[in-house]
Amino acid sequence: MLANLAATLAPRHGYNQTALSSVRILRNETILQNVPVLYQPGAVFVLQGSKQGILDDKVYLYDEDHYLAVSVPVPFRMESAASPMRPLIAIYLEFDMQMAGDIALTLEEHLGLAGGRPKSLVSSTMTADIEDVLLRLLNALGSPADVAILGDSILRELHYRILTGPQGGAMMAALRQRGAAGRLIQSLGWLRANFAGEITVEALAKSVCMSVPTYHVHFKELTGSSPMQYVKAMRLHEARLMIARRGKTISEVSIAVGYASAAQFSHDFKRHFGRTASEEAKWMRHHLGEQHAE
Repeated sequence: MLANLAATLAPRHGYNQTALSSVRILRNETILQNVPVLYQPGAVFVLQGSKQGILDDKVYLYDEDHYLAVSVPVPFRMESAASPMRPLIAIYLEFDMQMAGDIALTLEEHLGLAGGRPKSLVSSTMTADIEDVLLRLLNALGSPADVAILGDSILRELHYRILTGPQGGAMMAALRQRGAAGRLIQSLGWLRANFAGEITVEALAKSVCMSVPTYHVHFKELTGSSPMQYVKAMRLHEARLMIARRGKTISEVSIAVGYASAAQFSHDFKRHFGRTASEEAKWMRHHLGEQHAE
């Protein structure tokens, strides 16, 4: 039922934007292997087919029985199974961070649910309450009136169900940003906003009152990569989107994301994605469609 409803709302190959800006539905008919991805905070619900993410040698399954929750954007590798006869159908929810933060605060105040240890990715079993909210969400998306009247409340409930699920403690810890872990997550937020500028690990560590070795350890533990590897991935994924949208030349893109050398940019890009920038743009338009944002 859920897959059929979602498929109706996603007639095109690739990402299909819905009437709610934070919700997209992916239709994919191809087996994908070793694809670099960088999801924004949110959740992915695979209703038909299967995906798995690999981060720091750990596998995160998200398929018809599991969903993936993302509290911190981290670069990882993805594989998916699909075919023209049975395409992969998945709902992508991008968190409203203000809404999620408000819910986390209310849970802490009224139920005493403080966050646990923050984790960037968590794979959780699909439960009946999550499926119920998704069913109402998909039904609402088929009606402009339902979206206008019920959309925000359904999204709020979906945020709530995710934050009270198995991954809730890890996600609330990321949202509440307390202690050393909280300072590190604030640092990640700063990096996402300033990745194109001049960045040093020494300055990052100093900004959160940590030594460089301590910062490295905590950063690797949360993201699966070193600080500068993370910055490079942020730059390359942003460049990938710019190139796919065809608004700038390769040279202009390399400068825009913080590279001083277009040649170095092209080298790093091919090493990360396995294709040249122009080849990757064609790949994205073919596999992800016009709504190709990650």
